[in-house]
Formats: sequence, structure tokens, C-alpha cells
Amino acid sequence: MQGVQDKVVILTGASEGIGRALAIALHRAGARLMLAARSSDRLAELAGELGEGVQWCPCDVAEQTQCQALVERTLGAFGRIDILINNAGITMWSRFDEAEDLAIYETLMRVNYLGAVYLTHAALPSLKASGGQVVAVASVAGLTGVPSRSGYAASKHAMVGFFDSLRIELAPQGVAVTLICPDFVVSQIHKRAIGPDGQPLGQSPMQEAKIMTAEQCAQLCLEAIAGRKRLLITSLRGKLGRWLRLVAPGLIDRIADRAIRERH
Repeated sequence: MQGVQDKVVILTGASEGIGRALAIALHRAGARLMLAARSSDRLAELAGELGEGVQWCPCDVAEQTQCQALVERTLGAFGRIDILINNAGITMWSRFDEAEDLAIYETLMRVNYLGAVYLTHAALPSLKASGGQVVAVASVAGLTGVPSRSGYAASKHAMVGFFDSLRIELAPQGVAVTLICPDFVVSQIHKRAIGPDGQPLGQSPMQEAKIMTAEQCAQLCLEAIAGRKRLLITSLRGKLGRWLRLVAPGLIDRIADRAIRERH
């Protein structure tokens, strides 16, 4: 696909969910990949499945030194970076008044927001040299409030604000910034969502038959990345909600509340 063919891409959160599906889509489109996630086993399995033009590197994006090492590994393997996709993330399912362990809020910010900051900062010199692209996989929860996901929404709001600001800074240097805001997507991330006790839920709280598949989401993401688009919102509900929030904020609150109730 024009726009990604022969491009060197770092993709975090590549071992499962949207990341894994996007890795497959990018490889089919001719990209050269550095896959990153915390699980070496799943990364090795995926890289072996994809074959030529794919490297992998274990990385916890919450650790700045590991982000720097990922960039250095990519430059050593490919010599440049054309596209950085900040996809790694974690989520939560808990009302704030039921939360027993507030450390979850710090963890969410370190992984979802600061992880993207650390890695983008490390990759920026190479991205400037290539006239490249930074992609941030945020969420529709980064555009409005979502009950039971306050810490997740806060971290994604931070991502949106950061990358909107960065877009303006980098425009004169030819570096594009693409924000991707998926709606609910079938993913293992929901099974590991942190509950009120600070522990993973162990099973998805979503009715997955009713939501978009990771493969469908990845195809939309691929098209937005290839086109160097400013923003992708993957659902009509999300697109409408962005504007309704300005003129009917109470209605959006009710829609968000109903969306969560209907997915349980």
C-alpha cells in the first residue's frame, strides 16, 4: 500500500489485539517492522509468522530506558525510522468510588501517556530526519468522559492533548501526527483490565459479539496511517459524539453511560 510500503515502522503493543492485527496488515502492505511489547514469546511467535522484514524487541514503554533501547535497536536493524505507532496500553473497569488501590491511576498514566511521550522523544531525531510520522492510538474515551473508566479516559485525554500540541510543533519540520481514536474493539486488553482491587479482571466485561473486531479496526488504522491523516475516529457514535459534546453535553453523558451498560 502506498504510504507504508518499505517504510520502517516501530509498533508497540504488537503482541495481541489491535497491535497484532495492525502488524499483520502493515506487513501485508509492505512495511518493514520493529515489533515491541512486554512478551518476548508472543513477539517471537508473531515475527516468525510474518517472516522477512520483521524484527522484534521486548519493551515496557513505562520505562524510559527501554524506550531508548527500542529506538537504538531499530536504528541498528534498519538504519532509520519512518513511522512510530504508539499503541501499547492498559485499561481499567471500576467506578472511582469503588476503587481500593489508587496506584492504578499512576500505572495508567505511565503506560498509556508517559510511555508514548518517552518513546516519541527517543525516536524524534530520526523521525525529523526522515520526514516521518507519529501515530498515537488513543480512544474515543480520550474525547469524552466514560463511566467506570475514569483513569483510562484521563490517560487518553492526556495523549490527545499531547499529540495535538506536538502536531503543531512538528508541522514545520515535515513530521505528521496521526491520532487514532477507536471505539470498543475485541481485544485481550479487556481481560487484563484492572479492577477496583488493583488486580486484573481475568475475563472481558464486554459483550464482544457486539463490537468491532481487531482486524476491522486495524484496516481503518492502516488507511489513516498511509494517508497521514490528522484524526481517525472509528465509529459513527464517536464522530457524532465529538460534536454533540459541544452543543448537548448532557446527552453525551447519557450516551456514554448507556454504552457502558449495554456492553456489560
